Amino acid sequence: MANQLAAGSELLAYVREFSLREDAILRDLRRTTAELPGGESMQVMAEEGQFLAFLVAVTGVTDVLEIGTFTGYSTLCMARALPPGGKLVTCDVTDRWPEIAADYWRRAGVHERIDVRIGRAVETLDAMVSDGCADRFGLVFIDADKANYPAYYELALRLVRPGGLVVVDNTLFFGRVVDPAADDADTAGVREVNARIRDDRRVDVSMLPMADGITLVRRR
Repeated sequence: MANQLAAGSELLAYVREFSLREDAILRDLRRTTAELPGGESMQVMAEEGQFLAFLVAVTGVTDVLEIGTFTGYSTLCMARALPPGGKLVTCDVTDRWPEIAADYWRRAGVHERIDVRIGRAVETLDAMVSDGCADRFGLVFIDADKANYPAYYELALRLVRPGGLVVVDNTLFFGRVVDPAADDADTAGVREVNARIRDDRRVDVSMLPMADGITLVRRR
């Protein structure tokens, strides 16, 4: 049985040459984000953004929920993949980053598909459940503060429809999940959500060793 390949810079360049379709708008947004403090480490890989767009397109979903906007790269990728009339709700704790994203969303012609909700994500998601959004979304993408991942996961399962997909980012968390010395709240949150998903009979699951770990969860 073949083991997972280690994707060094040469192999990653090959993948990008033969697969990546990052256009000028996405490249510009990536460069702008890279200039921000912590921008490169917080932004999704270009390949992951394309993968998220692929999931939106292949599943045919019309409603997407994103937990964690940052500068909106993944938001833009998924919004572009929505069919006409599709909507994407994205949540962030501050409007600082989505304000940067908005110019790029407008350039791409998808800003009217995107609904930004500002506030603590747990409170925002609780309010959405109370407002009748349970079972609404075809796809939920979780990429926010890791300490609250277990709470986000449970709320995502209430908001995604049966048969819908929850995509959890950073589930390998820079390898810290297997480091016994890593006992910070973020690492603990990722470990807890990984264990919870593994044992959850409400869902089907596949953890992918790509980017920083991506777990696909299908609500049964």
